[in-house]
Amino acid sequence: MIRRIAYFLIPLAIAIVLWIANLTYGNYYLERGAIMFFAVSIVYLFFKIALQDLVTRKVSDPRNQYSLHRAVSIMFYAAMVLAVIGTWIPNIRTLAVTYGIVAAGIAVALQDIFKSFAGGVLLFISGVYRVGDRIEIDNKYGDVIDIGLMYTTILEIREWVEGDQPTGRIDILPNSLVLNHTVRNYTKQLNFIFEELNVPISYESDWRKARDRILEIVRKETGPVADAAEGQMRSLGEKYFLEKRAVEPSVFLTLTDNWINLGVRYPTWARERRTMMNRISRAILEMVESEPDIDIASATIDIVGFPKPDAERAKVSGPPDR
Repeated sequence: MIRRIAYFLIPLAIAIVLWIANLTYGNYYLERGAIMFFAVSIVYLFFKIALQDLVTRKVSDPRNQYSLHRAVSIMFYAAMVLAVIGTWIPNIRTLAVTYGIVAAGIAVALQDIFKSFAGGVLLFISGVYRVGDRIEIDNKYGDVIDIGLMYTTILEIREWVEGDQPTGRIDILPNSLVLNHTVRNYTKQLNFIFEELNVPISYESDWRKARDRILEIVRKETGPVADAAEGQMRSLGEKYFLEKRAVEPSVFLTLTDNWINLGVRYPTWARERRTMMNRISRAILEMVESEPDIDIASATIDIVGFPKPDAERAKVSGPPDR
């Protein structure tokens, strides 16, 4: 807080000094400089001290507080630029023409930058994603750790790492991507996703028993997630048109040439996909080991014969004709 007060007092002091000098020498530039530094100090007082302090006191949620702080920073820099330019071009018509010419030239030369800026403003207004969300955009997956005016920073997941776990890399994405790419948000309104696990069992196995035991295991492991998922789906249905959908674990049977495939569908927390699959897989393997009438199936190949070697084929067919 002391530093912010100092940043407010420094331009204010400069403005006072320049104004006193202007009263003494009557110089146009001294007058404009005094007005500019005074405007800068007022803008800083309003945005960085009064408004930012209000956000800190009134908003308790850390993610919302962070987003509002970033929005205040954007408005602060925009107001600062307008204050500086407006000070040196007092005529409104000239000011409007100047803004238009400068804006047109900059828009053509720096269109990618302006797209990123527009994307950043859109993110703060619409909340397509926020800090802490897990997103996918332009085939990049990760957890959002910062949303700036021009770029979004994510902690990357996937790539060569399985199970939606971090790679350890930081990706810097331009905010312009939200304008022309689909954004998939894993945690915006639903904190869970559905996962599937295929368990092949032999035709000699007791498939009914296997189905019931696997369903029992999955329900035990995903109980808290399924309860929370049902409540979240109900809340989503109140906001959007959404037919009632089952979120509890299910097992679906598929007949193949080699085995009976038990497709297990279950909800899991978006950030615990691999952990949940590991727990369920271990529990299913332990169950199979304890049940003699349930066997995991695998592909088999029956070899019905071998080709004869070249020497043996030549001996059978005899010497070639001359």
